[in-house]
Amino acid sequence: MMSSLLLLLLFLLLLASASTLEFRYHSNREMEQYLLQINASNSDITHLYSIGQSVRAQQLWVLALGVSPHRHTVGIPEFKYVANMHGNEVLGRVLLLQLINDLIRGYRNNETWSLQLLNSTRIHIMPTMNPDGFSDAGTHCQYSQGRFNHNGVDLNRNFPDAFAGLRRQKQLDEEKREAEVRAVIGWLKTESFVLSANLHGGALVASYPYDNSNGGSELVGGASVSPDDDVFTHLAKVYSHNHASMHRGDSCDDTRPFPEGVTNGYQWYPLAGGMQDYNYVWAQCLELTLEVSCCKFPPVKELPALWTDNRKSLLAFIQQVHLGVKGRVFDGSGVPVQNAVVEVKGRRNMCPFRTDQHGEYYRLLLPGNYSFTVTYPGHEVLTETFTVPYGPDQNSALKHDFLLRRFATTPGSAEGNPTASNPTSISTCNQTLHLEGGGAAVTRPTWTGLAVGLGLVTGLRSLIV
Repeated sequence: MMSSLLLLLLFLLLLASASTLEFRYHSNREMEQYLLQINASNSDITHLYSIGQSVRAQQLWVLALGVSPHRHTVGIPEFKYVANMHGNEVLGRVLLLQLINDLIRGYRNNETWSLQLLNSTRIHIMPTMNPDGFSDAGTHCQYSQGRFNHNGVDLNRNFPDAFAGLRRQKQLDEEKREAEVRAVIGWLKTESFVLSANLHGGALVASYPYDNSNGGSELVGGASVSPDDDVFTHLAKVYSHNHASMHRGDSCDDTRPFPEGVTNGYQWYPLAGGMQDYNYVWAQCLELTLEVSCCKFPPVKELPALWTDNRKSLLAFIQQVHLGVKGRVFDGSGVPVQNAVVEVKGRRNMCPFRTDQHGEYYRLLLPGNYSFTVTYPGHEVLTETFTVPYGPDQNSALKHDFLLRRFATTPGSAEGNPTASNPTSISTCNQTLHLEGGGAAVTRPTWTGLAVGLGLVTGLRSLIV
């Protein structure tokens, strides 16, 4: 009995001492142990889940943080960071592990910045999308193996591409895509993400959609301009101007200068099959590509300074999920409805933004006056105009619900209107599954208490200073 108590106390002591994460490159196994430990010791504000497996069957871990980490809460936006999509671009892994540590430390110390973020946002962090590539990565600053996944495929060229034709890709050919890409596509069907960034290395710039073009009207002055270009430019500048040097635009010797440290993706170089365009077009999630270091594999001694350079930007960017307006759409019976189209005048998105299974919509917009048009089968088209303030300072977008009116029915007519409990069929654009959030639809490994405990005890010493 006494020995069992001592083991338990030792285990709890190890958990409590894991408040400082060493600045170095942790192996995939060490990263997994760290995430398991953090989740076990902070279960009130964290939820660890896997969205699938890599080609080599390594788990693609995600840690959700927030006051309701296990599932979506109406009115609380979903945000995500993804790193290490290219296995040899490694700083993002370090930054996101440090960000997890920093958010939890701040929350436990009752620091206002962390309390506000976790009370108002559900933050999903994936430290590595390409663990197989990382396992093979060389340490050269620019030219080394490990960029691709185990099948030799660049994951950032493997997503369905909007400019290849929406209808031709109706089925998305998902089974032909890489395991890691299929996992992310599935992830986007289980969560209604609002804002996102994926972290890369080899340059110092915040890049925004579009990455590609088919030579249509989106091409303006060498850039492929999206309907939300003003918002994307703002988001990119939020990151670059909060960064220690990105905003200067000329920090890397071997890349072109970037005014204010931002660029339109296509204007930098055309990219087909990229993840940020896929997020924006198909998942109505505004995503940036953040190039966070000139060197793809920075020396370990530089990691503390690089974290300091990026920390403020990482936090400020999360807060931008509260731009614009959010709310729900209700049908004539007062029931929240899925797949109602919520359009903003002057912003003709390739795929219209629709409400999710909770009847919610989120539109990231800069402060100003906007006209919204809401359409839903069996109901009158609703148009409303109102002023949208700047939300991030209050950690909340403007809340505005839309109340629809049914068409007058005639005898013998059948309404057949979809509701939240009877959603419409999936459209070509928004292929949204909307299962229970937090990876509930994804098969994940089963961890017994004993296995987790043993793994933590054997692995913590290599993680903690």
